Amino acid sequence: MRHGLPIVRWRKSSYSGTGSGSCLETQLTDDGLVAVGDSKDRSRGAFVFSGAAWSVFLRHLKG
Repeated sequence: MRHGLPIVRWRKSSYSGTGSGSCLETQLTDDGLVAVGDSKDRSRGAFVFSGAAWSVFLRHLKG
C-alpha cells in the first residue's frame, strides 16, 4: 500500500495503455486529498496534493 492507501481505490488514467509509456493513477482519499502515482512502479510511492492544488494543476493542463 502506498501511503497506507487501499489498492482497490486507485484509478488508472484513461490515457494509460495508449503506448505512451506513461501510466498515471490517482486516488481521492477520505480526507479530500489526491494521491498520484506511477502504476508501472508502485514501489516508488505517490505524491499527495490538496484538492485545491490538484484543481489548479488540472486547469493549467487544460489551458
